[in-house]
Amino acid sequence: MTETESKWDEKLKRFFKDYYWNEILQLANEYPDQRSLDVDFTDIEKFDRELSKEFLEHPGELISAAEAALKEIDLPVEKSMDQAHVRVMKIPNRVPIRELRSKHLSRFVAIEGMIRKATEVRPRITKAAFQCLRCEHLTIVEQNSFKFEEPFAGCENETCGKKGPFKISIEDSTFIDAQKLQIQESPENLKGGSQPQSLEVDAEDDLTGNVTPGDRVIINGVLKSRQRALKDGKSTFYDLVLEANSIERLDKDYDELEITAEDEEQILELSRDPAIYEKIIGSIAPSIYGYEDIKEALALQLFSGVVKSLPDGSRTRGDIHIMLVGDPGIAKSQLLRYVVKLSPRGVFASGRSASASGLTAAAVKDDMNDGRWTIEGGALVMADMGVAAVDEMDKMRTEDKSALHEAMEQQTISIAKAGIIATLKSRCALLGAANPKYGRFDRYEGLADQINMPPALLSRFDLIFVLLDTPNQSLDSRIANHILQSHYAGELSEQRQKLPGSTITEDFVDAELEIIQPVIEAEIMRKYVAYSRKNVYPVMEEDARRYLINFYTDIRKSGEGKNTPVPVTARQLEALVRLSEASARVRLSNIVTLGDAKRTIRITMNCLKNVGVDPETGALDADILASGTSMSQRNKIKLLKDIIKKVSERHPGAKAPLEEVYAEAEKEHGIDRGHAEEYIKKMKQRGDILSPDQTHIRLIN
Repeated sequence: MTETESKWDEKLKRFFKDYYWNEILQLANEYPDQRSLDVDFTDIEKFDRELSKEFLEHPGELISAAEAALKEIDLPVEKSMDQAHVRVMKIPNRVPIRELRSKHLSRFVAIEGMIRKATEVRPRITKAAFQCLRCEHLTIVEQNSFKFEEPFAGCENETCGKKGPFKISIEDSTFIDAQKLQIQESPENLKGGSQPQSLEVDAEDDLTGNVTPGDRVIINGVLKSRQRALKDGKSTFYDLVLEANSIERLDKDYDELEITAEDEEQILELSRDPAIYEKIIGSIAPSIYGYEDIKEALALQLFSGVVKSLPDGSRTRGDIHIMLVGDPGIAKSQLLRYVVKLSPRGVFASGRSASASGLTAAAVKDDMNDGRWTIEGGALVMADMGVAAVDEMDKMRTEDKSALHEAMEQQTISIAKAGIIATLKSRCALLGAANPKYGRFDRYEGLADQINMPPALLSRFDLIFVLLDTPNQSLDSRIANHILQSHYAGELSEQRQKLPGSTITEDFVDAELEIIQPVIEAEIMRKYVAYSRKNVYPVMEEDARRYLINFYTDIRKSGEGKNTPVPVTARQLEALVRLSEASARVRLSNIVTLGDAKRTIRITMNCLKNVGVDPETGALDADILASGTSMSQRNKIKLLKDIIKKVSERHPGAKAPLEEVYAEAEKEHGIDRGHAEEYIKKMKQRGDILSPDQTHIRLIN
């Protein structure tokens, strides 16, 4: 026993018996499956201030002393806990990564951030047993975590005394599970223009394998330094490394969110409120005026449908994908950020700066893992079991958009890069936002023509909302009043906090802030959603099923004619089922009622009227989203193809003059030049025609 251990031994034993006796008995009962005793630092402070100060200033010695004291405690049952650890939580000494300095070396610090990388869990040797090849004597050499040490003094057998050779005896050596992590500053805590800084973390034993990239955590540990190596010697500079003692999860999956008995009582009381839908709508981005339909859909996205695993091994997703399309400056990005805030595991990314690897996954050469290639998860992987919000999706590169297809429908991301073949999970709801190509949305043109996104990707969204900035004196007045009231309330709050001697009272500020306060607080809302997703698995009653079937068959009946478009497809029906299940979950009901079915049909029809209608005929046409071309456009393209064929037969080389094609299209079929140019552009994209020069086109047989 070291001097420090003997000094604090009795005091630590008394602390454990006074504060953690029941937990120690439970640990002994579950050991070795459970090997750690979690200790709250505030309990150490209550017990002995000098001891708590010693923990912060000399953590290495005190943690060793605490673990030694834990092993020596007399238990009512005979049980040895040689490998038990003491994990200290809630350290007050929380230091931002960018503010770590030399004065923090060898001190107990708490680092808050997001896990950026996590290597594989691999065994690390702690005691190496070297067998002498001359006399077979075993020499044990303790290993630190940085450099492998060999028995330079030679064989410990006095009758041998040779300098070797040796071989390692794996069976007689001691190993511990080890993993390297990289923790990075959380993006929301950065000042404008700052790059996030990161810190390497060493995790061992039962701390390994518990976190994945994207997790938001507080890591409590001892700050160490590691000397940089140079080609021609050693550097005077050292890198910082955190030896983890404990890890506290900040963001949790819906299943992991802690809900107390008091929370549960409040949640159940809310669910019985007849106005629960209105309250939840009023709790989503209350500072943004209006958009009730969109907020209702975003609420359903948070609650999600039910994931179904079928007997044949296939999986039907329950997550709801939503796209917001519209004019600039109408709060699309704010809606996205608010939903991310409400989700226990939300990730925000911008399509303008995100690459395919930034959204899905990338193979990177890992400087933490001996230079081997490893997979680094992107935004959709980090948002697994949560919500991924991607702003400005129309600005993404074409190859990046194609990477989203699998992630949205199968909710997996397949990687085959740098010799690594892997499948990552991306079981998240995608909330996207996009701007029209030409600045403002034109309701008389199809959606696919106005957004720089492939129709196959658009068709994977369950709901697509169009947000229009249309002048309306009455509505504009209400919006302006709401915006200015929000700013006024914010100004009062800031002045009261920042200006010494301000006469503004807290009650006055609260009264003015009421207009932008959520009806249900964000924390309770998050727990309400988590409780519903964990405990509610609704089944559709007969009336609701029949209503959805009748809606689907009736609306498709209008597409039975030869030259009539198909209004909706089975993909929209599946979306209705997911939305209906989510609607039942809002009420914490295990039954999907007729009211749920009617609600989702109302929301879906509001979307389809804006994005699924042929602008030329006014009829619902599912092909607009699926292929980007409506039935009426396909018919006119077919007519135009016949005209090109007829005109090309009159000219050498089967080249049809464009002007002649335009003139004949307008004269014979009433297709004006603007539409004819658009249809010819689509035919070129599909590879039906080519342009040998600027004034001619030719059909490709």
